[in-house]
Amino acid sequence: MADYIIAAASTTDLPAKYFKEHDIPLISYSYTIANKLYADDCREETRAATYMAMRKGAMAATSMINTYTYHEFFKGLMDTGKNVIFLDMTRQISHSFISAEETATQIREEYPNQRFYLMDTLCVSGGLGMLLYYMVRLRDAGRSFDETIEWAETNKLKIIHWFTVDNLNYLKHGGRVSNSAALVGSLLSIKPVLYVSDEGKLVVASKVRGRKKALLNILARMKEDFTEPDGKEVFILHADCMEDAEFMRKNVLKAFPTVSKVTIMSLGAVIGAHCGPGLFTIFYLGNKRYS
Repeated sequence: MADYIIAAASTTDLPAKYFKEHDIPLISYSYTIANKLYADDCREETRAATYMAMRKGAMAATSMINTYTYHEFFKGLMDTGKNVIFLDMTRQISHSFISAEETATQIREEYPNQRFYLMDTLCVSGGLGMLLYYMVRLRDAGRSFDETIEWAETNKLKIIHWFTVDNLNYLKHGGRVSNSAALVGSLLSIKPVLYVSDEGKLVVASKVRGRKKALLNILARMKEDFTEPDGKEVFILHADCMEDAEFMRKNVLKAFPTVSKVTIMSLGAVIGAHCGPGLFTIFYLGNKRYS
């Protein structure tokens, strides 16, 4: 058993069973649907119910994790006597990171004989999940606390994130696009293709007309930055758009026949709350991020 703990936030968007099977402590973000509060518990049925409610017109909102909640969670980890690595969303996307950072400073003062490493992952959603996945494999292979951190810091910017959304109104609701842009985009069936930059920001790479063209645009971009796919894995996460996920898995396997596996998972409710049902995402360990 490793002499350190890897813990994470629920916005890694991996399934709940993964955390249980790999002994990864989890802190959950929260969100509201129709003014009712829910915990982001990473369960498939919770995600399905969230997207069903949103498709029926319910609006969702998310909440930050406060310093008290972080402190209680971190304290529980440190009380085991082990060193701790904690992964959360990039500070550029989640203001909760600032609360985690403040709490981490306090925890280090309270536990001077242990190490607490808070990583600014520069990742989000399944990209964060993929970073966690590789780090857990290193831990389970016997790599040390420092070796696991060193690998993650060296490779985190090689974890590629591509997204496309189906309905711009959710981005409008979150203040990420203007009312006029959402209206015009909806009328013309404009679908943005987005990525996470080296700075951890969500950026629009291109705008295309039609859902299928957006998916094929992502596939074309993969051919540019996924030039060493042999034996690697690809994560596809979707917000209630399984047909698109299956379409992309088929095309990814055709384009990259030497990948070891393409895994389809449902997208977490916190990220989905901002982008809505129909959000499609894909993640892989590539060369470097688009800029």
